[in-house]
Amino acid sequence: MSDINFIPEPEEPIPSLSVSNNQGILQWISSVDHKQIGIMYLWLSVLFLVIAGIEILLVRLQLAIPNNHFLAPEVYNQLFTMHGTTMIFFVAMPAIFGFTTYLVPLMIGANDMAFPRLNAFSFWTTFFGGSLLYFSFLAGGAPDAGWFNYAPLNEYNYSSSPGIDYYCSGLLFAGIGTLTASVNFIVTILHYRVLPMSLKQLPLFVWMILINSFLVLAAFPSLNAALAMLLLDRQLHAHFFSAAGGGSAILWQHLFWLFGHPEVYIVILPIFGIFSEVFPVFSRKPIFGYGMVVGSGVAIALLAFGVWIHHMFATGLGNTVNSFFAASSLLIGIPTGVKIFNWLATMHGGAIRFSVSMLFAIAFLIEFTIGGLSGISFAIVPIDWQLTDTYYVVAHLHFVFIGGTLFGLLSGLFYWFPKMSGRLPDPRLSKWFFWLFVAGFNITFLVQHALGAMGMPRRVYTYPDLPGWGILNLISTIGAFLMAGSVGLLVFILVRAIKKGAVASPDAWDANTLEWTTSSPPGLKNFDRVIPVKSTRPFRDYKRPEDADWNRPEGARKHEGKYIPQNNPHGK
Repeated sequence: MSDINFIPEPEEPIPSLSVSNNQGILQWISSVDHKQIGIMYLWLSVLFLVIAGIEILLVRLQLAIPNNHFLAPEVYNQLFTMHGTTMIFFVAMPAIFGFTTYLVPLMIGANDMAFPRLNAFSFWTTFFGGSLLYFSFLAGGAPDAGWFNYAPLNEYNYSSSPGIDYYCSGLLFAGIGTLTASVNFIVTILHYRVLPMSLKQLPLFVWMILINSFLVLAAFPSLNAALAMLLLDRQLHAHFFSAAGGGSAILWQHLFWLFGHPEVYIVILPIFGIFSEVFPVFSRKPIFGYGMVVGSGVAIALLAFGVWIHHMFATGLGNTVNSFFAASSLLIGIPTGVKIFNWLATMHGGAIRFSVSMLFAIAFLIEFTIGGLSGISFAIVPIDWQLTDTYYVVAHLHFVFIGGTLFGLLSGLFYWFPKMSGRLPDPRLSKWFFWLFVAGFNITFLVQHALGAMGMPRRVYTYPDLPGWGILNLISTIGAFLMAGSVGLLVFILVRAIKKGAVASPDAWDANTLEWTTSSPPGLKNFDRVIPVKSTRPFRDYKRPEDADWNRPEGARKHEGKYIPQNNPHGK
């Protein structure tokens, strides 16, 4: 536990802390401060988002009309492979780790991570992993077998360029950074939170990070082992995945998806934590069912390792295996649905403020539910056989990753941007960005459900002029460019806010958790003093001691300014 002392409950607000920081480039490169490392993670994510966005715009231009020859087949294969790999490993993961690295110490009352140098090591290995992956373009060709890199297409006989080797090396570097960061998060949360903050009083974002870190430690070794085995196959002819040498191509799928499906939850559980902070603040209510949110997160992490075969229903493993994993795939939808109802119940009866952060949270409820329902359809084996490897899968994947993960990251960005920068983004322009981005997203991916149902396969560089295929692909391409334009608007909004945005107060949203008790942005040392922690909303209780959560009787609710037992609904 942290050795920071509590201060007594004062009459006046906590004075802002302002410690000047040297912001030179060498200071950033050599920094071990968790806030600067978190910001560097976020900038790294933005850099790779721009690169991955350019790649997919080129892909969408190729697919805009039938029988197009804008891109050569081999270039097309490299672009969609690099886009998927980049978005998963070098956009979503660094962005999540950026928020986590920046916020977790602040939210638990600590002054830094448990291992500051290991924290810097984690960032730089991720950075060099991404750089190594993209060096493949200069070394003879990028990887071209899809982000899942299936055998035997990943073997040297089918891909003789060094792209797959750089894929293995780059992801191994990034995986090492991910694993070390997760160890750091676990130790920080369990041993450096301020006394007497118990696990039952952790902010829900911190809870999701704790669960997620254990999930990373369990899932990433499978990927790292598969990458090492593939590298041995390609460089030393080890034949792990080569059927001609006695290996098994399907072994790669087992190892990859044993990581790959937990990875879906690795990039969504922290997002669930973000929304569990956003919904209560902008509904002006406590989270509904704190324990259920935590418990369902644990259930998701455990069930995540029992569903990977639903990616392999078409490989012929047999009806018994398929039936078991179909049932488990349906089962994992239950704890996710529990969270959705927790957030809806949190909003119900609340005094909702429609900030941009809250708008993204509400949009998430719609978009992620669509993605979740289309995902449940893949748990039904005959439907999966019909729709696997079609654009229906592409639509589902993007409704989960963009409608879920990216919407959550944007919600968190607008929520914590005032804390990180000390400035407020323009609310009018920010709402324009929200509506343009949501419109572009739905225009791009809704129609792809129809394309998949009509039988259009994914990962094809062109297609014949069949009825409906051309117009739906053109609509999807238009939506993609609308999304790209909205991201350009976002960059303008953020740069403008940093340069001349309105100054943000330390508590910009009348928030609940400890990070809002520091100055905006926080000083080099996070805390000199920490307010008392007696509930899951310590800062809110500190500001309103007469209405604090810890004063609320067990099982009581508020009626006409007084707490009344649940069995006395009218206060009589």
